[in-house]
Amino acid sequence: MKMNIRIHNTLSGKKELLQPIEEGHVKLYVCGITSYDYCHIGHARSSLAFDMVVRYLRYRGLKVTFVRNFTDIDDKIIARANEQGTSAEELANRFIEEFYTDMDALGVDRPDIEPKATEHIPEMIALIEELVRQDKAYPSGGDVYYVVDSFPEYGKLSGRNIEDMKAGARIAVNEQKRHPMDFVLWKSSKPGEPKWDSPWGPGRPGWHIECSAMSKKYLGETFDIHGGGQDLIFPHHENEIAQSEGANGKKFVNMWIHHGFVTIRDEKMSKSLGNFLTIRDILNNYHPEILRFFIFSTHYRNPLDFSESAMQDATSGLERLYECVAAIDELNEQDTTDHSPSILTDKDGAKLGQLESRFQQAMDNDFNTAQAQGVFFDTVKTLNRIRRQLGVSPSSSDIATLKKSVATLRNLAGIMGLLTEDAKTFLAKRKQEMVAACDIDVETIESLINERIQCRKEKNWARSDEIRDELLAKNIELKDGPDGTTWVVRTT
Repeated sequence: MKMNIRIHNTLSGKKELLQPIEEGHVKLYVCGITSYDYCHIGHARSSLAFDMVVRYLRYRGLKVTFVRNFTDIDDKIIARANEQGTSAEELANRFIEEFYTDMDALGVDRPDIEPKATEHIPEMIALIEELVRQDKAYPSGGDVYYVVDSFPEYGKLSGRNIEDMKAGARIAVNEQKRHPMDFVLWKSSKPGEPKWDSPWGPGRPGWHIECSAMSKKYLGETFDIHGGGQDLIFPHHENEIAQSEGANGKKFVNMWIHHGFVTIRDEKMSKSLGNFLTIRDILNNYHPEILRFFIFSTHYRNPLDFSESAMQDATSGLERLYECVAAIDELNEQDTTDHSPSILTDKDGAKLGQLESRFQQAMDNDFNTAQAQGVFFDTVKTLNRIRRQLGVSPSSSDIATLKKSVATLRNLAGIMGLLTEDAKTFLAKRKQEMVAACDIDVETIESLINERIQCRKEKNWARSDEIRDELLAKNIELKDGPDGTTWVVRTT
């Protein structure tokens, strides 16, 4: 299938065809964390979104150079270090390690390059010097500021009008800037703060300059994709464009990808509101794949609202996929025969055969994971129906088709980090976790179900109903279906 990946470019506001500058090689830069605290669900969405993007591009046969930075010097880092009586360097490095712990728990692949801001001070100084040389930046009181008026296209990413922004700006008392819209590239050091030598005196870099310097070093003056959250569009990414294009005289980035915000029960996440959820808070209660399923059930550009009911829906959806995989894994090829006629219709065969192309069609359309999940469920529905129609001695070709389809399903779901575990083990573990709070164990539940099955065979309906009610009192709900009796834990 010809590759036709179209991505929504924030710069143009349209979906555009991905056309790497270097044929077959995508260069991607994503803004990473400011390392002063534990990561929250917003960080999880960002990391998982770009983890998915990189996995998909590589699956499609493209080489990807993925760079994601660490901001390890910043006002917030300095303030938190002072609160805790430690150095900014120690605090930043500690939370970088905590970040890795969270990402490993989520199963996020490491980027190819993970530069730290403090390790690239010379590159930042060189970029600032070039801007000063071109009169696009100026020193003032030990600081250095970018001249926003020197870049006529300022505001092109965010869609903001510079004149409107100027009209709404106010100049603070004793401000060293020539104009209120000018932004800092280099900050003079204050007593007790980390500092580096520079042509303008001891100080440290401003936030925006680090990404311009590091992306240039590792990806070049112009590269394919720059990503981050919508909150970074202005001023961070807007300022990156102004700095980079001002200094280099070239287009900075061809395509900009921004993911949507995360809310908690329709409210902005905030510690003051008591709805601040760290990745660890969530993983204490949910398997990492459930969080992944939840995040990818919504298109990356859309708002994502976290709630217990949404996570329960994600749990049910993921378990449905695993149940199908487990059931087909259990099919024994030794019980098949080459003499039994195939029950697969041409329509079923064609549908299963189109699984990968349908998945690609969804994902080529701006990484539409929600639509791709719909393809998974449609396939599972077909697989379950075929499996239920198998006789006692099914056709070997039918079993082979089912198993091949499941292998393809697993491979494609793995791009979202789903279906990575042994299905039977995953489901057994999930059941153990779910019944832990129900004052009963799995063995007792299975024993009572077996007793009930025997009672129904003997037409002992009274005892059968008694068992159902006994289990229901412990929030264990029985479901009788074509595959026999199954059970779930009621959550409401």
